[in-house]
Amino acid sequence: MTPNDAPVLRVAGRPVARYVTRPRLPARLAPRPYLHPVTTLSGTPVTELGPADHLHHLGVGVAVPDVEGHNFWGGRTFVRDRGPTELDNHGVQRHAGFRRCGPDGFVEELRWVADGRELLRERRTVAATGLGDTAWALDFTFSLTNVTHGPLSFGSPATNGRPGAAYGGFFWRARKEDEPPLVRTPDGDGEAAAHGARADWVALAGRTWTLVLAGATGATRRDAWFVRAAEYPGVGSSLARTERLAVAPGETVVRRIVTVVADGRLEREQAAALVREAVTP
Repeated sequence: MTPNDAPVLRVAGRPVARYVTRPRLPARLAPRPYLHPVTTLSGTPVTELGPADHLHHLGVGVAVPDVEGHNFWGGRTFVRDRGPTELDNHGVQRHAGFRRCGPDGFVEELRWVADGRELLRERRTVAATGLGDTAWALDFTFSLTNVTHGPLSFGSPATNGRPGAAYGGFFWRARKEDEPPLVRTPDGDGEAAAHGARADWVALAGRTWTLVLAGATGATRRDAWFVRAAEYPGVGSSLARTERLAVAPGETVVRRIVTVVADGRLEREQAAALVREAVTP
């Protein structure tokens, strides 16, 4: 693997994330580029790769469980009236090259392919910026364009009949510890308060670290949050919460998530202040 296959992001000279462009993974894990490990400025890991509870959780990236019936999430597919089912329907996200790549971020081109056919073309823009001595921000934008001659739609287990499972889009698999992380939003605490909410931001706080994820565009803020804490720690956006997201030929879906990565357990006011600093141009 060459350095360009796994660039390292740095903040003030400190390595904070490694990006893997060509992972060697079995097809059922829906191979795709990902960020792992991601760390705080002090070096505390805040991602997991292929944990035993969900082998297809790959650090930080973009994953969609249903693109016109193709699984770009990995693992089993939720089938209405059957439940989670092993299907040979997994797609792959193929790294097609960097338009720019440096220690502070990159712009990448990807191809989403299933059954030998390209369905989506993605431009992914990722940047790392400092927020003082104890925090930094990961700015992650993805643009998905339908390159087929017909309509596509994005779905989730929720749209296929499994309530509360509207995952699909940006996803951050966080570090698992002995105790579940604290979950906060601007208006409440706890997994139940955050899951499915359209909050300005969602925070996960472990023993010595905090992640604060914020939608940074109007379209992203309209997406509900998918939040897990008790079963496993993870946060993502929901492209398809109650109904499928239709994408016409040539149409592009754009989402931007900015995540504050901080040492220590942030209080609500601290999380809100850092998010404002990270998102404001």
